[in-house]
Amino acid sequence: MCRGGRMFAPTKIWRRWHRKIKVNQKRYAVVSAIASSAVPSLVMARGHKIESVPELPLVIGDSAEKTSAAIDILKQTRNRRYISRKGSLIVYGTEGAKLVKAFRNIPGVERLNLLKLAPGGHLGRFVIWTKSAFEKLDSIDGSFDKTSEKKGYILPRSKMVNADLVRTINSDEVQSVVKPIKKKVKRAPMKKNPLKNLNTMLKLNPYAKTARRMSLLAEAQRVKAKKEKLDKKRAQIPKEEAAAIKAAGKAWYQTMISDSDYTEF
Repeated sequence: MCRGGRMFAPTKIWRRWHRKIKVNQKRYAVVSAIASSAVPSLVMARGHKIESVPELPLVIGDSAEKTSAAIDILKQTRNRRYISRKGSLIVYGTEGAKLVKAFRNIPGVERLNLLKLAPGGHLGRFVIWTKSAFEKLDSIDGSFDKTSEKKGYILPRSKMVNADLVRTINSDEVQSVVKPIKKKVKRAPMKKNPLKNLNTMLKLNPYAKTARRMSLLAEAQRVKAKKEKLDKKRAQIPKEEAAAIKAAGKAWYQTMISDSDYTEF
């Protein structure tokens, strides 16, 4: 019996573990994840219990110094039993150095990271901001009125001011410009094959009816002649006629022998 042994089909060390992604695409992902953390429906969909949270995004002061004080702030869990829970994500600034010691012993509490903002590619993680960190967002990522510290980066703007598309379409401003509903539906006629449809062929070629009639009559005559020929061949010959045919055959045979170089012995 083999104890231990090697792994079947081990993971190859030359696998391409990492992928290069454009810097602007990374920044877009980070700001999108941060924006989604402020949507209550997305945060609750991930399993966070935020019924008692006063508002999102949640901003707290930089005064928490002990773990007991940090636990009093965090009174939320996720509804999972066997998988390691992803709790709150604490984002703090440089002024919140004391906050690090308060939150470092709590499982599931981590630092700001793109992979931590959206674990498994699912947006809506519950993020707790300190006041100093939240005030730095405008300077780091910029805003619509303020440029970013990142070189050549512009904060992405939303394509629509009002995300309720149905309400926009049914508004008086849009309905007064659009064309009325077409109640009469004009369907294109189905084209028919003239080789299969006689009426369509007659529209294209009026002589087609006469030609078809003549072909049918000729076919009927051929069938009739063939039937008469077969009946004549299959008809029973009378005995007198059969005897006459047999006698004529014998006479021809005798004539052939007498005219040839061979004689009958």
